[in-house]
Amino acid sequence: MIQNADIIPTVTFRPAGTGATAKANELGMRPMQARAYDKRGEQYLLIKSPPASGKSRALMFIALDKLTNQGVKKAIVCVPERSIGASFNSEPLSKHGFWADWEVAPQWNLCNTPGADDPKVAKSKVKAVGEFLVSDARVLVCTHATFRFAFDEMGVEAFDTALIAIDEFHHVSADAGNRLGAQLAQLIGRDKAHIVAMTGSYFRGDAIPVLAPDDEAKFETVTYTYYEQLNGYQYLKVLDIGYSFYTGPYTEKISALLDPTIKTIVHIPSVNSRESLKDKHREAEDIMGHLGEWHGVDTETGFHLLKTASGATIKVADLVDDDASKRDRVVASLKSAAARSDRDFVDVIIALGMAKEGFDWIWCEHALTVGYRSSLTEIIQIIGRATRDAPGKTRARFTNLIAEPAADDPLVVDAINDYLKAIAASLLMEQVLAPRFEFTPKDAGPKPDFDYGPDGYQEGATNIGVNAQGQMHFEIKGLKLPTSIEATRICREDLNEVIASFVQDKSALERGMFDTEVVPEELTQLKMGKIIREKFPDLSEDDQEAVRQHAIAALTLTQQAKAAMVGDVVDGEFSGSTAFIDGVRKFALSVTDLDIDLIDRVNPFDATYAVLAKAMDEKTLLQVQAVINAKKDKLTYEDARMLAERALEFKRERGRLPSLTSQDAWERKMAEGIAFLQRHAAKAAADG
Repeated sequence: MIQNADIIPTVTFRPAGTGATAKANELGMRPMQARAYDKRGEQYLLIKSPPASGKSRALMFIALDKLTNQGVKKAIVCVPERSIGASFNSEPLSKHGFWADWEVAPQWNLCNTPGADDPKVAKSKVKAVGEFLVSDARVLVCTHATFRFAFDEMGVEAFDTALIAIDEFHHVSADAGNRLGAQLAQLIGRDKAHIVAMTGSYFRGDAIPVLAPDDEAKFETVTYTYYEQLNGYQYLKVLDIGYSFYTGPYTEKISALLDPTIKTIVHIPSVNSRESLKDKHREAEDIMGHLGEWHGVDTETGFHLLKTASGATIKVADLVDDDASKRDRVVASLKSAAARSDRDFVDVIIALGMAKEGFDWIWCEHALTVGYRSSLTEIIQIIGRATRDAPGKTRARFTNLIAEPAADDPLVVDAINDYLKAIAASLLMEQVLAPRFEFTPKDAGPKPDFDYGPDGYQEGATNIGVNAQGQMHFEIKGLKLPTSIEATRICREDLNEVIASFVQDKSALERGMFDTEVVPEELTQLKMGKIIREKFPDLSEDDQEAVRQHAIAALTLTQQAKAAMVGDVVDGEFSGSTAFIDGVRKFALSVTDLDIDLIDRVNPFDATYAVLAKAMDEKTLLQVQAVINAKKDKLTYEDARMLAERALEFKRERGRLPSLTSQDAWERKMAEGIAFLQRHAAKAAADG
């Protein structure tokens, strides 16, 4: 029996069901694709759009225009793994109104080459890239690895006048050791190739920037949010994102979460993780044993045939098997047209490193992931496996099954840290799913086409509006607005990436959730301020502060809205797609003024702690709290300097420096920063 067997409903999202996502224009383009196509003339284009929003086809439209009208000679599409290559197979786009078809000759989709693990085959793929470049063919599809090797062998000049399309762009990073990132920098430096970059999550689990600021500034960005995507679905009505906890081997507990009648992808843990039983083949067999009795293998597809307790026969695709010939047959089956069109073609997929990003199985209703994922990027990508819209699919779920540490476990802190990030990320998903925010100072006036509630916009009041696209307008007293074009763009489009970096900061998580004496401003001003300075070093100090205020406002409001919605649940779930907006309004109207000072004084991790408290018993929580409090961060010189800068702002506003004896904890903290610097200066003078 699973402890806390009920899944913790960190997010229950009910899309509006407008059907707009499925509606195509006269060229056969869905909303995101049309938005991207409008920017087709840009040499460097970055598409930030969630899984299932149609990035693959958007690239086809853009690439065909570049090949036909913009002087581009070749298009090379790079994907992180072979299974994603099928997303770029030939498509008869003219059937739906476009002026050309997307055609990829079989020999130029290198992802379909058998025996991919053979070094000789890998070398032949590099040779094939060279042959493609001198042929009359226009489109080639290959893996990131093949492109890296080909680039190393042929040099940057070989790709002049070519379009390089990089799918799952978050695999790139500005780190010197990232080969694809270094090659991309060379392409941008030479400035003779076109680049289209696509990703569902423009941030990395290691918090390293994807692009250097100078290079990123050259890209035109197209942003399409999860909120826009899901609200426009035709069939999917509910998305659940939750966590469940277990003790003992996970294979003995997983049956409570497995339903053979629901189309499911099970991701077993990495062999190096604490949840792994160190025998991936046995783990896959045990999972199949929970689903039903084995009745052989389908010779055509390679799927296992299992007879369930109800007497039905289900088909299970095993992507864990190391036998290349068996796995290649299963992969080929999953990429077939039948897998797309036939809901009953396969019922369950068991995977380890595959079937994550870019894997297109529209019928998936449940993404069940065993073991914590330290990367928020990976969490979002896995959730994306279940968020395809498909006929008859009204509900989808992501469940993360995580080991629950015992209270007397000496490694309890390490264990709980394993899923602190996962739970925090689940709450962040509420931000990813939430409508795009637009913040203005108090009494800035109403925005056209925004609904401000039954009483409309009122001067002097706390106004919150929402439009038909789900965008939300907040007025915040004392809010600093960005002044530069880049800072304005960041506040409009990139707050999710800023918040992701903040949520993935381990020390911020620990202090925010377990340090009872933490001053919220220490997190919202110092920690977030440091992240923004590092992430956007080229912004002015004023613009860095504007971005910080916008990011903290977005994170805090979503967390507080969630708390406000606690009373608005029906059968354990939020009552509808307007619950988020209603919750924010309730929170905002419960205070005299919504201002940046108020927002800074709210600990953004309070709601995260509440979710964790549902999962853990009091004894465990108290032990973790004690251990973390015992290793509190000591004040560093950099922290003291940032506190002193805040103290100067305090003095400008109030005419005096902060006091060490103040009743206000944040004022005392700023005074401590000044005192630290004074001691440091005195010591340096004495030593000098």
